[in-house]
Amino acid sequence: MATPADAELILHLYELRREEMLRRARRFMVFEFNPKSLEELRVVSRDMTSEHNPAWRQVLSYWEMAAAMVLRDALDADLFLDTNGEGILLYAKFHHFHAETEKQSGNRFMKHTASMIDKYPAAKALYETMLKNFGPAKAAS
Repeated sequence: MATPADAELILHLYELRREEMLRRARRFMVFEFNPKSLEELRVVSRDMTSEHNPAWRQVLSYWEMAAAMVLRDALDADLFLDTNGEGILLYAKFHHFHAETEKQSGNRFMKHTASMIDKYPAAKALYETMLKNFGPAKAAS
């Protein structure tokens, strides 16, 4: 059951999301960045000189930090999943590009978000909805 401290942390996470640099980075990642291939994705995700690489790193690390809080029981999972879906959306949008790399390296893309999806049925349901709406098939169209 969520506590008042959980509610305070949710509000703080929301305040951080409103910070202008993070807001611009989130807008880019959710709405503007729609790679059609692994190569297009890597221009942003791996090229440290890319103007958009900081957005990639900032947004994914933000959502991974939040997911880690949920997994470590520092934040109530139900409250978090009731109020935050963007990290799962990004996982649904980009995970398929990393599936082959994960098999080769053993490193999981957005590992905390992936673990949260595996652990919580509500996260899994949200992921499946996001996958239908924003996943690989939508990116290709």
